[in-house]
Amino acid sequence: MASQRISRVFGAVNLGSFRISAIVAGLTETGEMIVLGSAHRASQGIRRGYVTDMREATHAVRDAVERAERMANHSVSRVWIGCSGAGLTSTISKVEIDIGGRRIEQEDIDLLLASARGAIQPDGRTVLHAQPAQYTLDGAHGVADPVGLHAERLAVDIHVMLADGAPLRNLHEAVQNAHLDVEGVVGSPLAAGLACLSAEERELGVALVEFGGDVTNVAVYGDGMIMGVASIPTGSGAITDAIASAFGIRRSAAERLKCVNGSAIASPADHREMIPVDGPGDEASGPLARHADDKNRIPRAELVAVITAQLGRLMEDINKALKSLGFGEKRGHQVVFTGAGAELVGLADFAQSALAKPVRIGQAPHIAGLADAHVKPGFATLAGLVLYADADPIDVRTYGVKFQSVSRYGRMGTVARVWQAFREYF
Repeated sequence: MASQRISRVFGAVNLGSFRISAIVAGLTETGEMIVLGSAHRASQGIRRGYVTDMREATHAVRDAVERAERMANHSVSRVWIGCSGAGLTSTISKVEIDIGGRRIEQEDIDLLLASARGAIQPDGRTVLHAQPAQYTLDGAHGVADPVGLHAERLAVDIHVMLADGAPLRNLHEAVQNAHLDVEGVVGSPLAAGLACLSAEERELGVALVEFGGDVTNVAVYGDGMIMGVASIPTGSGAITDAIASAFGIRRSAAERLKCVNGSAIASPADHREMIPVDGPGDEASGPLARHADDKNRIPRAELVAVITAQLGRLMEDINKALKSLGFGEKRGHQVVFTGAGAELVGLADFAQSALAKPVRIGQAPHIAGLADAHVKPGFATLAGLVLYADADPIDVRTYGVKFQSVSRYGRMGTVARVWQAFREYF
């Protein structure tokens, strides 16, 4: 990898409630994405995707980026950032123009996408994305490239993702205070979907559940685009809190128990297995846990019971979100879990039983150079950010500005285009 020349470098930061992660990736001259460095640290100043302490959040961002830069031996000044909170919602807008039965040209696409800007209705919220998803020719859906085809009418579906403005500005400021410019903000359902879902899954229909630390986002895909997003204000942190409360232990100890010994599936041997509450070096550092023996060990069965009880409540909320988004009514039944919470042992089996749908765990893709420790569900959004940056998808808010004032039809339209080009370039 070191012998390949890097033509472009991307930086990205994912600001989660549990961890803040950063990545520096390069694009080779042959078009291959290579991770030059990636790192993470415990999150500070972030709760449910919202900045709650600007100073702590800025310090955590700077620290995570510097760790990734040291590993990459390359500094970055601009980064893409992921947004999982800020009240994410998603809508679909349809825009249509008359073609009159003739062959569709690129200029028709330009005009259609430029006119789509007026169809965006943010209702006082901030637009994160406004992207063309699929074209329709005279009622025929799913056309990827209509140029060269004949049609009476040409339409396009625009996927619009919205967020609350003030929380987004706080995210911007936390990153800018860390002496970084923000290249763009990407909704985490979009980034994680790019990392975890295949194009065929997005086309056929699939639900992506981002099981984060303090928030769980549910995104329904269909026809290659996000059809809707719902946010649940709870995550894997609620399981940690339930364990801490049930056994009367510190949250750090509860988190370790969940990650090391926790499971979403009970087994007959759980009642006979005693697991230590204290980690290495923590022995005899505090009072015994509730229900523990004299060696401060608890039955694994009780730990699993606490975890599954909390998971059961979350699955009820996820089921309600899926129904509200119309998932499974027409097509698409598979559910993909990602996020740090998806690393819990047995989650796929538990969710499949609770949701009565096929479930798999979506992990970060195997990008060249990505550390094994980061090829996990908890880093899917981070990897998706650099994939999004490389893909550079069309956004109708900035597309086709020069086409708005151009007349397209007839001989005078051609003269107008030539005159407009002359004014722009000379």
